[in-house]
Amino acid sequence: MENKLHYGWIVIFMGLFTTVAAHGFGRMAYTLLLPAMKDGLSFDYTQLGLLGTGNFIGYLSMAIIGGFLAARFGTRAVITAALALMGITMILTGLAESFGFAFAMRLFTGLGNGAAYVPAMALGSAWFAIHKRGFATGIVSGGIGLGTFLSGLIVPFILKSYNADGWRYSWYILGVLVLFVAVLVGIFLRNQPAEKGLTPVGQKEAPDTAAPAPKVSSLDWGAVYKMKSLWFLGVVYFFYGMSYIIYMVFFAAYLVNEMGYSQAWAGGLWAMVGGLSIFCGVIWGSISDKIGRGKGAALAYLVLGTSYLVYALVKVEAGFYISAVLFGLTAWSIPTIMAAAAGDFVGPKFAPAGLGFITLFFGIGQSIGPALGGYLADTTQSLTTPFLVAGAISLTGMIFSLYLKKPAIDQ
Repeated sequence: MENKLHYGWIVIFMGLFTTVAAHGFGRMAYTLLLPAMKDGLSFDYTQLGLLGTGNFIGYLSMAIIGGFLAARFGTRAVITAALALMGITMILTGLAESFGFAFAMRLFTGLGNGAAYVPAMALGSAWFAIHKRGFATGIVSGGIGLGTFLSGLIVPFILKSYNADGWRYSWYILGVLVLFVAVLVGIFLRNQPAEKGLTPVGQKEAPDTAAPAPKVSSLDWGAVYKMKSLWFLGVVYFFYGMSYIIYMVFFAAYLVNEMGYSQAWAGGLWAMVGGLSIFCGVIWGSISDKIGRGKGAALAYLVLGTSYLVYALVKVEAGFYISAVLFGLTAWSIPTIMAAAAGDFVGPKFAPAGLGFITLFFGIGQSIGPALGGYLADTTQSLTTPFLVAGAISLTGMIFSLYLKKPAIDQ
């Protein structure tokens, strides 16, 4: 028995597939589709930013509720249903003819995104001991990079193949892929180690986790959101949400519409970002396991902020490559560290609820970011200012991270 692969690894890879679909296909592909949708639907940057905001409003709403529902009813049912919703609404996005319909579909895709992503990122807390939690969570977050990398290969090819309707076919194909992942997750994912008669990976003893975890009551949820440490963790997460999304949403538009590069070149650079970011969660999760969540987050924020500032100020190919490399190596560092930290503070049973709560702050930040970035771009007639603002916000997050405290008791 001891020589068999622990089922926790299968669960973690189901989490990886979930983030490939939910974030990589459902969200990050929008960055590459934005210029084509702008032309195809005759939208301005403010409208495109609002589409991003609609997606993140949906994400924010269900990230909080989805984390609670996963803690109460189990991650498998919640993630499967959420991915199904995403797949259907992504396909419908391809049928959009008006801003209102496109906004509604992005909103519903965001609802599914939040309900899938937050429980998936909490799987490491349920299935792995604390000293392996950052590493395991990093594997799950690696799906964002893998999905971004695949989107960077798939989307430009579809755009080229179908010309003006390429953005529509991109949504159709990506939506079908997300539905396929929903089926896989429904078959293989399990909620807790106890369901397989196991203890978390890396845990020597067999404590009370041998029994099924009790359902989370509203009183338990109240105790979670009353923790002051979680509120501060949420504030730290807010700065990431507001800054990274400006960079993500306007990355390709900046290169294509302002710097004069081709869609293919921008797609290739974006694919490189995705490729580099596949392992960044594992790297930064492991760093935070060793030096602490606060110091790890501060270092990550410093690198991210530098990336945004270089993108805005060094307007040559070398600058764009440096920015993309720095961002790729650090892209999902903060979500990984925050997910692990939430598990540290509230324990495995309440990890989805704790992560869902701090995602409220993250979601507020990333709901504001695209609209703010679009407004600044339209006002200044340049995307330089939004990237400078993103850099300043990220460096503020670095300062706040240094004041993160360790949890009183290891969970």
